[in-house]
Amino acid sequence: MFIFRYNEPGYSEFVATLHRRAVPERDLAKTVASILEGVQANGDDALIKYAKKFDAHTLTAETLTIDPAEIRRARVDDTTEAALQAAHRNITRFARRSMRRAWSGRNFEGTEVGERFDPLPRVGIYVPAGTAPLASTVLMTATLAQAVGVPEIVITTPCDKRGEFSAAVLRAMAITGVQEAYGIGGAQAIAALAYGTETIRPVAKIFGPGNRYVVEAKRQLFGIVGVDLLPGPSEILIIADSGANPAWIAADLLAQAEHGAGSAAGFLTPSPGLLRKVEAELERQAADCERQAHLQPVLESGCFLLLTADMEQAVQIANAYAPEHLTLVTTDDDKWAEQISTSGAIFLGPYSPVAGGDFLAGPSHELPTGGAGKSFSGLTVDQFQRRTSIVRFTPRSLKKSIPHIEAFARLEGLDAHGKSATIRVET
Repeated sequence: MFIFRYNEPGYSEFVATLHRRAVPERDLAKTVASILEGVQANGDDALIKYAKKFDAHTLTAETLTIDPAEIRRARVDDTTEAALQAAHRNITRFARRSMRRAWSGRNFEGTEVGERFDPLPRVGIYVPAGTAPLASTVLMTATLAQAVGVPEIVITTPCDKRGEFSAAVLRAMAITGVQEAYGIGGAQAIAALAYGTETIRPVAKIFGPGNRYVVEAKRQLFGIVGVDLLPGPSEILIIADSGANPAWIAADLLAQAEHGAGSAAGFLTPSPGLLRKVEAELERQAADCERQAHLQPVLESGCFLLLTADMEQAVQIANAYAPEHLTLVTTDDDKWAEQISTSGAIFLGPYSPVAGGDFLAGPSHELPTGGAGKSFSGLTVDQFQRRTSIVRFTPRSLKKSIPHIEAFARLEGLDAHGKSATIRVET
């Protein structure tokens, strides 16, 4: 754990490291490029090879596919079923309210213009399963595809060490209408979705979070296939003033830290007393957490507590850091939230745990990480739609438009452009 105070040595140097940009590691990029090339060249054989090499799991061409009947048969206990259905309802409602819809109107010359939004024909969703069965990720991605009417929703997710899949993950697939799924993970799964193999047909766009190999694969394949964003390991940054509850803050930090490798948990406050109490609560609560093997490395190298000079400085650091999740617990949350411009999601007030957004609230929990929030927003339903612009001139509107079209044609030296318009009114 890193603890720095604004008036002590090392503070400025550490804060400088928080000005992040998502830059790929050179060795990682080479490794991922090799995996992508292998899948492109060798298809299913490469998937089988990499499953054995990276996951110590034996696959065959026949077992790559998760049996649709297994998805339909999956059952969970009543409490889990109620939770899955509640999340699905909230995500669906949020998606439908934010969905973009076709419109048409006329420009100043009288030409009909508009937009049309059609569901993508086939999308691929990556669902991590390395350390926990993320049924919530199925819901937070596939529900959006379902809401806009994507006809083919494909999921790839690795099995556990026993070669099995979580019943909750399978049940979430059934709830969201997924009928096609494959038991593969890592960069090779992203390659299969992009290039296709003997078993897997390529998709139009790839969605979903993952480890650094998955993120790098999506980065390299952008353009060959559509990509949503580059969400990696989980992050939280909390800004609080002296009135905040230190036990609740520590609990939120630990909730994200337990995701394990690569995760980050940060806390900023201008209150020396609160900083000390949060530090003590972290140590106390961490001892009772079950996922110690995943939690402790994050607490050692991915957790930081900073005493800032004031709230303004905390907000400046937050915008430079661009956290996936930002929590504000202050006497005026709305005021400070207005000044946050790079966070994937903002959680306001003491009663807004990030876990509530991760699992249930409605907005997708797939959010930019690693500083990418400076350029990317979180996953939205319109990313599952393809936009097409519509233009319809009439003889009258074209005639009114020709002087401007001809002016641009002369300006850019494209005389055929101008003639293609004038010929329609000259004959």
